[in-house]
Amino acid sequence: MQDTPHSSPLVVGIDVGGTKTHLRAFAGDVMVADHVRTSSGWRPHDPVAAAGWLAALAADTLPTGGRPSAFAVGGHACETPRQCGQIRTALQLHFDAPALVVGDAELLVPAAGLDKGVGLVAGTGSVAVGRLTDGSAVQVGGWGAVLGDEGGSAGLVREAVRAVWAAHDLGEEPDALARGLVDAFGVAEVPALGAALENAKSASAEWGWHAPVVFAAARAGSPLARAVIDEGGRSLAALVGQLASRGVPVDDVVVAGSTILAQPVLFYAFAAALAESVPGARPWRLEVPPVEGALALARSLV
Repeated sequence: MQDTPHSSPLVVGIDVGGTKTHLRAFAGDVMVADHVRTSSGWRPHDPVAAAGWLAALAADTLPTGGRPSAFAVGGHACETPRQCGQIRTALQLHFDAPALVVGDAELLVPAAGLDKGVGLVAGTGSVAVGRLTDGSAVQVGGWGAVLGDEGGSAGLVREAVRAVWAAHDLGEEPDALARGLVDAFGVAEVPALGAALENAKSASAEWGWHAPVVFAAARAGSPLARAVIDEGGRSLAALVGQLASRGVPVDDVVVAGSTILAQPVLFYAFAAALAESVPGARPWRLEVPPVEGALALARSLV
C-alpha cells in the first residue's frame, strides 16, 4: 500500500455495522485506505476488546507508517454515551490522537452533509438517533430481535411468524407468507415455526436472513405480509415521533440500512406513516456510505 503523504494529516473514519465494517482514511484530499470486512469479533460491551479490535483493523489497513491525526468510529450496539466514551478512552491507549466514538446511526446525519436531524437505521435491526439543542445524544429503539427492532429484518420476520400463527389459530389455510416461512425455516408446518425461532443461535442474524420471504409474499398478494410491512413502517415512524417528543429536531430524517434501502415498499410505508404522525419531517435516503459520516466527524477533530 502507498505511504501516507507526510505533509497532510491522516484522518480515519470507521463504520462498524452489524454485519460489515468499512474503514476509510484520507491524507488531505487523497484517499489512502478504503477497506470493507466483516464485523466478526466486534465486542462493543467490552471497551478494551473493542478498542483492540479497532486498533488491529487500523494496523492491518492503514498505509505503512501512517499515524492517525484524528479517528472517528460509529459502532454497532454502542448504545449509550458512557459506553462509547469507555471505548474512546481505551482506543486512545493505542493512538495518540483525538478520537470520537458514537453509535453507528449517528454517522448518517453528517454523512448527508447535515448539521442536525435524525439518523434512522433499518437493517438487521432498527434504531433512531438525534441530538438535543445542547448537543446531548438521544437514542430510541435498538432493543434487539427478541424485544424490539421493529421494521428491521429480524423484527419483520418475528412479526410475520406471529401473524401466520394467529391466522393458523383462526383456522385459516396457509397463504404465501406462511408457506414461504415454512420453507425458509425448513419445518413441516406453521406450528413448528416457534421452535425454529427459539433454536436459532443468533436471533438477529438468522431471523433476519429470512426477511426476503416477507417481501416476496407481499408481492405475491399476501395481506398478512403487507400488514406486517405496513406495521414495520409505522413502528419506524414512531421512533422519529419519540425523538420529536423529547425535543430532538426532526425536520430531516436520514434513512439507511440494508433492509429499508433495498425494499422500497418498506421505505414508502415508513414515509407515509411519518407524514401522518410527524408532519413536516422529511425522509432522505442516504446516497453515500455511512463511513463518510465518520470521516466528517474525524475531520472536525483536526
